[in-house]
This record gives sequence, C-alpha cells and structure tokens, in this order.
Amino acid sequence: MNGQIDRRLLLLLGAMMLAVLLRYTLFSGGQAPRVVAATPADSIATAERRLARLREEAATVPAKEKMLKQAQAELEAREKGLIKTETGPQAQAHLLDTIHRIAGLAQFDARGADQFTEVKPLGADYGVVTVGESFTCDITQLINFLALLPQEPELIATNEIQINGGNDKKKNLQVRLSISGAVPRSLVPKKKGPGA
Repeated sequence: MNGQIDRRLLLLLGAMMLAVLLRYTLFSGGQAPRVVAATPADSIATAERRLARLREEAATVPAKEKMLKQAQAELEAREKGLIKTETGPQAQAHLLDTIHRIAGLAQFDARGADQFTEVKPLGADYGVVTVGESFTCDITQLINFLALLPQEPELIATNEIQINGGNDKKKNLQVRLSISGAVPRSLVPKKKGPGA
C-alpha cells in the first residue's frame, strides 16, 4: 500500500514538472521582458545635460539673493513707520503719547482720551490701532495740530474729526477726533470660537 502511494506521488510530481516545462517552453511565446543595460554614451550624455542644467540654476543664485536683499530693504523701509510695541494696549498708549506731544507743540492741552478700540486687521499683514481724543482749542491750534500730525515718523492719520463751535468769548472749538496708527499683524488678537 505504501509503495502504491509513492508511485502515485511520483506520477503526480512528474505531471506537474511536465506542465511547468510545457508552460515555459511552448506557451511562453518567447516574449519574456528583457533588461537592457544603458550604453555608456547615453549615460554620459544624460549626465552632461543634467550638469549643464544644474550649472544654469547655480548661476541664478547670486541674482536671486540680490533681489531678496532689495525686497527685504524695501520692506524694512516701508515698515519703518509701524508702531512697534509688544501689545495692543502699549500701541494705544504710544499713540496717545504722540497725540499729547503734538498737541503740546500746537500749544494746547489734549488730555481727554475717551475711546480705545481693539487692534483690528489691516490687510493680510498688518493691524491698525485707534484712539479717540476730545479737547478744546482755537482754530489756529487745530490747524497746527493737523499740520504736525503727518510729520511724525509713524504711519498715523486722523480717522474721524468732529468740530463744534464753542460758547466762550475766545471762540474755542470743541474737537473730537480719532487717530489711527499701523501696527504689526502680531498685535491683532486671535479670534476664538466657531467663527474663527
């Protein structure tokens, strides 16, 4: 019985070997994929083209660095007028000090700050801080104040002006104005919640 099983296994193994042999000799069609080695001339030409391209790219680096330095210098010159502080309230205090100093130069007292707003976005890269101020002065002092304002190194400007006539004999004016200044975007508070 044991010899009969061995004979059957040998016949089965032989049939399988015959099937594999027929598959790869008769039915393969001779179209086995071939691996073709690159000829030395092709690889040298390809390497030379790649080297030429890398040399062209490397030659543009100094020009790109020069353009980057120019752009950084222009940006620095433009951002020279930003109010540079660490926080929004510090920027408001700086703006308020600037208003008081300019009012002193225009020979009147402007110590009536009545409105501070949160720092708001100004485009994609900057923010704007606004301070409201109320004071009493004559028309000449107001004109001098408004003439001195754009001479400041910071980017500040009037945002709103309300002028009312006074009832006193000196014809002083009741003035309420808001002044805004540009600040870095980092001072704009981050919005929290679902709408952020």
